[in-house]
Amino acid sequence: MKDTPGWASPGSAPSDGQEPGASGPAEPTDRPGTAQPADQAAPDQQNPGAPNPGAQSPTPQWSKQQPPPAQWSAPTGPGGPGQAAPPPPPPGPGWGTQPPAGPGGYGPPGYGAPGPGGPPVYGRPGYPAWGGGGWGGPPPAAKPGVIPLRPLGVGEILDGAVSTMRTYWRTVLGISLTVAVITEIVVVLLQGFALKDGTSTDALNDPSATLSELTRAMGDAMLNSGVVFLISLIGTITATALLTTVTSRAVLGKPVTTGEAWRDARSQLLKLFGLIFLLLLITFGVVLVGALPGILVAVAGNSEAGTALAVLGILGTGVLALWLMVRFSLASPALMLEKQSIVKSMSRSAKLVRGSWWRVFGIQLLAMIIANIIAVIIVIPFSLFGAALNGGVTVFLNGGGDLGWSYLIVSGIGSVIGSMITFPITAGVTVLLYIDQRIRREALDLDLARAAGVQGYGPDTPGS
Repeated sequence: MKDTPGWASPGSAPSDGQEPGASGPAEPTDRPGTAQPADQAAPDQQNPGAPNPGAQSPTPQWSKQQPPPAQWSAPTGPGGPGQAAPPPPPPGPGWGTQPPAGPGGYGPPGYGAPGPGGPPVYGRPGYPAWGGGGWGGPPPAAKPGVIPLRPLGVGEILDGAVSTMRTYWRTVLGISLTVAVITEIVVVLLQGFALKDGTSTDALNDPSATLSELTRAMGDAMLNSGVVFLISLIGTITATALLTTVTSRAVLGKPVTTGEAWRDARSQLLKLFGLIFLLLLITFGVVLVGALPGILVAVAGNSEAGTALAVLGILGTGVLALWLMVRFSLASPALMLEKQSIVKSMSRSAKLVRGSWWRVFGIQLLAMIIANIIAVIIVIPFSLFGAALNGGVTVFLNGGGDLGWSYLIVSGIGSVIGSMITFPITAGVTVLLYIDQRIRREALDLDLARAAGVQGYGPDTPGS
């Protein structure tokens, strides 16, 4: 007989006491006429070869009155007839444990129960469906902080940035507000004193302006925008450095104060400034190289051809500059969290982004669009109100007029509120995207779970 377990139809397996291949059932031993008397068995023992006329035929002598098929009574228990056998003991807890039987004995209550007006529905209320509760499905990822410790989706990254701002709002908004106020005060003072008197852009709105006047006006406008951009960039870098520490602690579910964030980020702050300026230098250098042939042709005397060639060169090298910026976009959190050098952090970013360029680009572009929309919604009403106090909204919309202190102060308040909300979003998305790429490539989720003290991941590992 084969002992290999397998599925077989009921009744197809050989019963106990019967060899495989037997064509009939075993003969009962308690029926009359089946046992051989001693006086009949003696001749056989004396002369085995002699026939025995009184011996019974090997054909079993069943009664002609047999019960109909499938109506045998259940076996009686040890207590005697009429008592059912005790049920088997319930299986112990563990993987593969079956749920208690429901109505009809076909599974747990609600398991396969008919839905309202339809066929049976698997996993109805009453017992969890396959994959949850003890049926052997994958366990849910640990979530000690604002994100689950597993590869993240786009929505989870955005939700993690917002959850960080909502959960640790005192620290996050305190850092963002402080940096935004200091930055905007410097911008307003420069625009109100130095840039207001030393620059003039009126020629840009004058159709009769000469080429020299237009060139000077464009230079003043670029100088004004460049100074404002540089100061805003410094504030953004500072806020990003401090918020990187806060977001990394929020992933572990550990709060951090503003002082702790500053002490942790202070040693890497100068390197972060150097990294950002190096990335800007690379970007402008690549674009300038693309525009250089057109500039040379224009200087030689063919201005139209030079302009067209410069535009084509800027478009071509602009794509390359964008590719490089996305490739090095995770260098900032790598520098702050891994305490790396500038070059090493750029190398780490390139390694993490390799093979995921479009995903990283799409997530950061989406975060930038959301942040800019929020900033515009907040800043525009303040700008219009400031322009109305300064001399009329029409003058402001036409781009003319002398924007005074009332406009600068009111619009600056709007910029502070906008920056206070957008700083945590952009910084949080960048940090969580960096963590997500490391989880996908380096199984960082295991180290994070141990650092957070999650049970089942080994001892705590501070500093992971």
